[in-house]
Amino acid sequence: MSQKPSWRQPHGQPWRAGPPRRLYDNPWITLEEYDAVAPTGAPALYGVVRFKNLALAILPLHEDGTVTLVGQNRFPHADYSWEIPEGGGPIDGDPLEHARRELREEVGLEANDWREVLRAQLSNSVTDERAVGFLAMDLRPVEHAPDETEDLAVARIPFKTALETALAGHMPDMLTVAMLLRAYHMAQEGALPPALARRMLS
Repeated sequence: MSQKPSWRQPHGQPWRAGPPRRLYDNPWITLEEYDAVAPTGAPALYGVVRFKNLALAILPLHEDGTVTLVGQNRFPHADYSWEIPEGGGPIDGDPLEHARRELREEVGLEANDWREVLRAQLSNSVTDERAVGFLAMDLRPVEHAPDETEDLAVARIPFKTALETALAGHMPDMLTVAMLLRAYHMAQEGALPPALARRMLS
């Protein structure tokens, strides 16, 4: 009797693609279009947004169980968004180095304890964007200068309040949701200092 393949093993045929047609290009993204063949053998027209930077997400976690968030007007959805500090860094660069820069620029903090806790693909049906997420702990304030296009508000709130707000759909930024859930899981599983975990969950 044959065994079923493991859920971790790929099945079928990969996508096949003809040469890309570049439809748009700027310093951050490229839009390419392909004549492709689907895994089923069916012809398909496929567009891919290719990113020139990694997405970086930083959850600043203070000793008292609070987190620092930023509020800003976002262009794509024409809305106001509360989220964790985020930014980008060159794909071939050091993600931690650029995460440190983003934390300084956006909220004026530096951290002595950095932990990479997340690697993710964002919207992988139409983009190749990848994200790296860090917990930043043992924080201290520093001088900072935001990017010239950023008008940011900064708030420090209890971790549990941030998590509940995100899960209720009021902070829909996906990296914020993912990083808050990751930190919650770490607190529950004993992967964070016990005193900090208690303050986060109380």
